[in-house]
Amino acid sequence: MKVLTALGLVSAIALTAVSPAQAREGCGPGFHRAPNGMCRPNRDQQQMRWVEGRYYPGRGYWWHNQWRHHRQRRNGVWIYL
Repeated sequence: MKVLTALGLVSAIALTAVSPAQAREGCGPGFHRAPNGMCRPNRDQQQMRWVEGRYYPGRGYWWHNQWRHHRQRRNGVWIYL
């Protein structure tokens, strides 16, 4: 009877220790590895929102729902071209 109780206790501890990890396969929390080996965000994550006036490498500046590639400072204000 003691062996059965010990076996049940050990199996309960083992089941609680095995939980799904968010940072699986080396991609970090909220990401998983795709079949081609790239890290992709999980679908349940919130969509990324573009911030106005911020520069995004490879795309340019996001301003008034358009991508602008250049900006200049005129009269103390940023002008997006």
